[in-house]
Amino acid sequence: MTTLLAAILDTPAGPLTVVLDAEGIVRVSGFGPFDETVERLPADVRAAGVQRLDPDALEAVGPGPAAVVDAVRAYAAGHVGALDTVPVAQPGGPFQQELWRAMRAIPPGATVSYTALAAAAGRPAAVRAAGGACARNLVAPFVPCHRIVRSSGQIGGYYFGPGPKRALLAHEEAARGATLESASASA
Repeated sequence: MTTLLAAILDTPAGPLTVVLDAEGIVRVSGFGPFDETVERLPADVRAAGVQRLDPDALEAVGPGPAAVVDAVRAYAAGHVGALDTVPVAQPGGPFQQELWRAMRAIPPGATVSYTALAAAAGRPAAVRAAGGACARNLVAPFVPCHRIVRSSGQIGGYYFGPGPKRALLAHEEAARGATLESASASA
């Protein structure tokens, strides 16, 4: 494996560390300190090294990294669906991968319960596995585990704490509301 690339990008939830390969596939991301985010990578992936760049330098590497930087900037500007198609790769079994695909299908501004997530992934009784997939998600917010809440509607846990989760949900809800208002005004 070749050296990975990284940058810290601004988001409504605070600085987001993004680590990706030269093709633009995100391998790990998060709202924690840079070194802690890199440490979440599997050891064999991390062994090749991570080169930290400023966002403009990362964007200049090529079309894949540029697309990731552009998507994060678009998301921050209110285009909350911009992260939905950014390519990601993370280790996990077939059911975890299915849960992560189901998370990516949740529209920005919406939330679902762990129970609904398990059902969307084809195993309604696997609620604990749904929670585990959220906890093991290495590529938040690209795989939007922040959109998973408790059945009671309470925010629930988030690897980076409740502050970033609330900020992401509020940003997406505000953007969705603005889109709905815009659509109503033009109708």
